[in-house]
Amino acid sequence: MTEGIQADASADDNDWPRNYFNYFTEIEEHFQRARGTALFLLSPLDWALIENWKNAGIPLEAVFRGIDEAFEKWRSRKVKRRAINSLAYCTQAVVEQAQHAAVPARGSGSTEAPFTAEELRGHLKRAAAEVGVRPEPPFQDVAASLNFLAALAEDQIFKLEDLERRLTALEEKLVASLRSMQNEEDLYAMREALDRELKPYRGKMTAEQLAMLERRYLDTALLEGAKLPRLSLFYLH
Repeated sequence: MTEGIQADASADDNDWPRNYFNYFTEIEEHFQRARGTALFLLSPLDWALIENWKNAGIPLEAVFRGIDEAFEKWRSRKVKRRAINSLAYCTQAVVEQAQHAAVPARGSGSTEAPFTAEELRGHLKRAAAEVGVRPEPPFQDVAASLNFLAALAEDQIFKLEDLERRLTALEEKLVASLRSMQNEEDLYAMREALDRELKPYRGKMTAEQLAMLERRYLDTALLEGAKLPRLSLFYLH
């Protein structure tokens, strides 16, 4: 995925935090509208792909334009072999739109957060409780860190980018611990499921894009299999 692509500077500075943390739902809803099926649910592969776009800083408008372009090209075809059932079909169009929209990065400043300090504290404390169920030291350490951050929610609400980086580091610690506990068969089963989902779309992605998507998908599968929460603020609501 193209690195260093940042949020769209043409948007109002006061709007960016809410757009930033609504990234997942905004893209899901736009894809559903483009597909014409409001009840269509995104797959784990789709959510992993959205997270890659979010981590690469691809602006929402670039994603929307890429989705629309992919559907326009598909609808213009005389022969349609299959319906568009995954965001993966739109990957190349999204990346191209993101490259056109690339602008310098902006800081968070002191803009208003899209949630309250109390909501932030609740997210962190719930995550700490779920992680703390595991008795192993790495999980207890992460739970303690989450409780510490929850106690400072009023302060953290003004440092969301820094907090998101801390949560990413904690989640990576969880994933690394889980991976070390998996046996070969479990890891093979997850890889096999990923390969099945990716097969129709491999030709539409670069090797770098595929590697990032595979990692994100497998990390998420490990957390879901262990019934552990996603820590990112994108999962606050």
